[in-house]
Amino acid sequence: MKDKVVIVTGGGGLSGSIGETIVRHLANEKAIPVIIDKHPRGSQLADELNNDGNKAFFVQADLRTDQGCKTAVEQTVSEFDRIDALVNNLGINDRVGLENSYDDFINSLKLNLAHFFGMTKYAAPYLKKSKGNIINIASKVALTGQGGTSGYAASKGGVLALTREWAAELSSSSVRVNALVIAESYTPAYEKWIQEFENPKEKLSSIVKKIPLEQRTTQTEEIADAVLFLLSSRSSHTTGQFIHVDGGYVHLDRALS
Repeated sequence: MKDKVVIVTGGGGLSGSIGETIVRHLANEKAIPVIIDKHPRGSQLADELNNDGNKAFFVQADLRTDQGCKTAVEQTVSEFDRIDALVNNLGINDRVGLENSYDDFINSLKLNLAHFFGMTKYAAPYLKKSKGNIINIASKVALTGQGGTSGYAASKGGVLALTREWAAELSSSSVRVNALVIAESYTPAYEKWIQEFENPKEKLSSIVKKIPLEQRTTQTEEIADAVLFLLSSRSSHTTGQFIHVDGGYVHLDRALS
């Protein structure tokens, strides 16, 4: 991964978020993470990494807009003249369900799906030149449903469909496209959600009991490690795949828990 220019959308999240952890793992492997985020704290993360002797770059952009996606790619290319990989990570379960409005649903798609298309559209010409690859961060909600989250479920289902579509379309250019499917990972956003319950500890306990492997949530470091594998030449003939990093949550028999 040394000196590979890797865009990570939503890379300026809070400490312990999936995007932030991926960025740090890329820097540890001497890649050059390009942090795309609408929050200025992404600049602080880039500064920290650069001060530690790594290379990192920050672009502040709102990816809910076409111009935001275009700006993210243009500034990356202006700085490095190349893109080696794209990690479409930005998204949040905003719990937009049937009780919400049509406009709420469309806005959820913009937050969780549309920028996957925008970023890939603008980055594709450069990925073709570098024979790079794309990782789409998906969710078990696309496969299992959850209730009360139509916008996020539709978005993540779209992410999986686009993973296969782009793997097919870009295969002639030797660009690989894969998706990472996540179930229960204890991020800052997950912590915030858990705390909304009357008894957070009891709720968390009831969830982890259903995770077959070790009855625990997935660590963000484990997700980042899987991303590194898929980005690297160690997975050079892997494309169009849905890789589940979930402790067996989606596929294994519930009798195990």
